[in-house]
Formats: sequence, C-alpha cells, structure tokens
Amino acid sequence: MLLEIVSRETIKPSSPTPPHLKIHALSLFDQLAPHMFVPLVFFFRHDNDCSRSSIVVISESLKLSLSKTLSRYYPFAGRMKDKERVECNDEGVTFLEARVRSGRLSEVVEKRRSEIVEVMFGDGLQWKESKSGALLMVQITLFECGGFAVGVLLSHKLADMATMVNFIQDWALISRDAALGEQLVNPLFVAADLFPLGDLPAMSGAVIEDGKGFLCHRIVFEGSKIEALKNSVSDKVENPSRVEVVSALIYKTLISASPSPSNSLMLQTLNLRTRVAPPLPENVVGSLVSFFPVAAGGEKEVELHELVGKMRDEMADFCNKYAKKYRTEEWGEAIKKRLKESGEILTKNGGNQEVYRFSSGCRFPIYEVDFGWGAAAWVTMAAFRLKNTVMMLDAKSGGGIEALVGLGHNQMAAFLQNQELLSFAFFESNCQ
Repeated sequence: MLLEIVSRETIKPSSPTPPHLKIHALSLFDQLAPHMFVPLVFFFRHDNDCSRSSIVVISESLKLSLSKTLSRYYPFAGRMKDKERVECNDEGVTFLEARVRSGRLSEVVEKRRSEIVEVMFGDGLQWKESKSGALLMVQITLFECGGFAVGVLLSHKLADMATMVNFIQDWALISRDAALGEQLVNPLFVAADLFPLGDLPAMSGAVIEDGKGFLCHRIVFEGSKIEALKNSVSDKVENPSRVEVVSALIYKTLISASPSPSNSLMLQTLNLRTRVAPPLPENVVGSLVSFFPVAAGGEKEVELHELVGKMRDEMADFCNKYAKKYRTEEWGEAIKKRLKESGEILTKNGGNQEVYRFSSGCRFPIYEVDFGWGAAAWVTMAAFRLKNTVMMLDAKSGGGIEALVGLGHNQMAAFLQNQELLSFAFFESNCQ
C-alpha cells in the first residue's frame, strides 16, 4: 500500500482571536500532563463516489470547517509560550492531505492493518513531543474508490480524551451544518480559573519511558466475552462495568507476567469533570485527569473480583479525599497533599515498582462523529512504544473494547501466552 503526501497547508482560525484572549493559561492539571501528541484516527467508508470532484469536496469541506472550529478553539491554533501559558497567536495548525495509490480502506478496517494506521498521522509525530511548533496536526488520507481517514494529533498539554473527542465532534458538526455549529459549539476555557497554581511553582509534565525496547499489541474483547467476565465476578461485586472487568483482567495478566508480581502498581486515570463536586460540563477544555493507585498486594495470586473491588475502593477513596474538595475553598491544601502523596506512591520501595498506567477512552462518543458522510467504520489510536501502558477504546458495536498494551519484550512474551486472558480476548497483529 503506497501513500503519498500531496499537499501541506497551515489552517488558521476563520476569525482572529481578540486581544483579550491572546494568552491562554494552563491549569495545574494541564501542566502535569505529558508533552506529547495523542493520536486518534477515524476511517470513513465512502464507496459510492471516487471521482476527483468528490475528493476535492471532502478535502475543501474539512479544511473550511476546521478553520471555523479553530475560531472557537483558538488556543489550539497557538504555540506554547512557557510551562504555564499558550500564546494564542493564530499561527495555525498543520493540515496534510495524503493519497493511498494502491490499496483500499477495507484492507485497513477489515484486516486491522496496523502498519497502515501508523502512516495516518502527520510527520510520524504520534506520541512524540509537542513542546514546539503546531499543537494540532491533521492528516486527511484519501483511499482508492472513496474511503478516507481523518488522523488527528493533539497536544496532551491542551486536551485529554474528553476534550479531544469534543473538539472532533464540534468540527464534524460545523462540517455538516455550519450555521447550527455556530450556535452549539461552545468550548469553555475556564480550567485555569478553577484549578490555579496558587503559590505552587510551575509544574513539569509527566514523563513516560519509551523507546525501541518496548512492544505494543492490540487486544480485542468482544461484547459477549465481556459479559462473561462481568458474570464471573457479579456474585462478589455489584454491577461491574465493562472497563472495570477488562482493566482488572489485563492488570491480573500483567502481574502474572511481571518479574516481581508483588511489587506491581496500577495507576488508573479518571476524568475529573465527573468526579469533582459539583461536576463540570464535558465542554470544559483541558487535560482534566488524575489517577488513583491499585496495588497488587502480597505474594498470593490475586483474584479478578478482588482487583475489581480494589479499583472501586481506591477510586472512592481518591474522590472523597481529594476530587470532591477540588472545587471548594480547600483546593489549595487538597492539591498540595495530593501532589505529596503522588510522589510517595511513585517512589515507594525506592522507585523499583512495576508501575502500569491505564487510561480509558470508553464511553466517549467516537462513533457518533460524522463530518457529513456517515459515522466511522473504525476508530483507533496509533501504536506506541511506551513502557507499561494500557489504553482502551470502545469497539464499533456489540459493547466490545479494544486495548493497546505496551510492554518490554520479555514481559510481552509472557503476557501474550496467558491462557486466562486468551479465553476472553484475542490479539490482533503486533502494532509495530
């Protein structure tokens, strides 16, 4: 499958950013986010018309609507000024148009061609550093006979998955109906006011070890298998969720494959918007996430229902101790205690723990994104070479979940052979 970049443009907001909005302050949580591009790609079928005129219509419509969307999401078209601020100077975002000269979209969607997924993103910057240059990059890839892909790279400094999906949904709405989009698209840039630094120094972003020493595999859990997993623990855990049981099974398998099982620690990311009191609307822009720890504990092999129970207990503890105080007068003291506790968690046992980072994009409406040519046939993320990392997204139908797992070579070999995991999931090809 041959891919050719046919054009590169800079898309700027359709209207200039007003002087009083030229500086966008980052919240404390934004500052803690890693400086990396998060990659999400949408594959759309459009098999009925592969004419040159149709291709031009798609490309021009996406560029025009992106420009209009950027006028609302104006920091995305800016540049990092320092650790605490984005300069909203309307320098624009990178927009690439690519063509697949031999190959059809069905080969990617039906066969899950991961090596093709990797070239759906601008300049190969998926999961790479986003400290300089454009903070948002888009690549539109047009396939033979109609289908197309929209690959989006967005700096984690500006957005978590909630914001990223909201932005793409808003762009799609404006693409379908610009007038309606003008009325409904209303991102809220208030995170720095809600979660200020106060008297704390500027924060440095998290760093996740990466490199060629790590492999990535995509695992698929079909809806029926997830239901079986839920049923296997439902007599001991009330109403377990899909994400809870899938996360617990992956973590259990990681513990078994670890060289030091009793020294394993899971860090589960959660969306703070729904956990603070009162909750925040989903259109509050930023990287508003935190995590709670789940320790493996002891030498005895941990049971699946025990892990699900621990996850629930630890999340409730985090929310009661911290999240519910973040929108009160206790914010300053609560976040200082939380930062101190986080440092202690990560440096326990001299920092020799096996720390596994879990993040879920499940339940975000990725399959409702429609630029005017219908919903996506497949939505996925690019593979990564990140140490001990698990990222999950919804499958298109049937209540399934797709997970990307990044591990070192030796641990991955043991992980792939775990029979309990294989009884509930199947591995697609190596993502690298």
